[in-house]
Amino acid sequence: MNKAVPASPANDDIDDATHSFNTLRRRLHGIAYRMLASVAEAEDVVQDAWLRWNSASRADIDNPEAWLVAVTTRLSIDRLRAAKAQREHYAGIWLPEPYAVDAPVSPEEIKERADDVSVAFLMLLERLSPDARAAFLLHEVFDVDYEHVAKTLGKSEAACRQLVSRAKTQLREGRARITVPREIHLRLLTQFARALESGDFTAIQGLLAEDAVLVGDGGGRVPSFPKPMEGGRRIAQLFYASRLRFNAKLRMELAVLNGQWALLRFIEGKLESAQSYETDGERIVRILVQRNPDKLVRLAAAFGGC
Repeated sequence: MNKAVPASPANDDIDDATHSFNTLRRRLHGIAYRMLASVAEAEDVVQDAWLRWNSASRADIDNPEAWLVAVTTRLSIDRLRAAKAQREHYAGIWLPEPYAVDAPVSPEEIKERADDVSVAFLMLLERLSPDARAAFLLHEVFDVDYEHVAKTLGKSEAACRQLVSRAKTQLREGRARITVPREIHLRLLTQFARALESGDFTAIQGLLAEDAVLVGDGGGRVPSFPKPMEGGRRIAQLFYASRLRFNAKLRMELAVLNGQWALLRFIEGKLESAQSYETDGERIVRILVQRNPDKLVRLAAAFGGC
């Protein structure tokens, strides 16, 4: 009978390194996604971090988590600088790529994802410079102390505190003043989805605030509006026209995207758009519609709308 061959120390090191990385993968992806607002680019950053981790000397790394967070953040900053230049020439309005995250496992995770990974919040983060965005996210969202933030960014602690303080000021104006309970948000979206599918114009308009705004991203790939559409009645007419045009071929589906309830719209069984909603607890006040096919690939694969 052959005896099992024990793993060599080298193999043990590789297994430990892989285990350490996989334990932190979710956190690293969370940092990269919040930095870049792109699932594809976040995955690329995490892969690059893995390659660097895999080739690094373990003897030089005292704290694996701090090392990996720092590498992921720096890689994200570099990518964000390039992305910002590209987004200046984006066709139409740029919106973040929506992300169907795994179901939160605790009340704390529910709050974190609803507040700090929503499409609306990611749009706000676009106001910040790459360094300010990194400092703010590390300290305010991922609870990294200023000492490690400073080491990651290659700045003094005082400079990092100033970056975070200014970021808070820049973001404060655009954040929702009212926090709507998830159950109320879900109820409004459920009612809206039913109204859209039934083609009830009165109900559609009744669920929209008079000054509601719709923002769409077609990425130059599909038709979209070059600027936000304003007015609840105009938006209701737009949705109603789609219902008349596609009739039974149109289907709405509730889904949790970026930690919040959202709607997916399918036309002839194909995912046509991912729609994130902001409400005041009584009416819908803003709709962010992602129609760019490149940004819907992963959602289509996940929800069967390829």
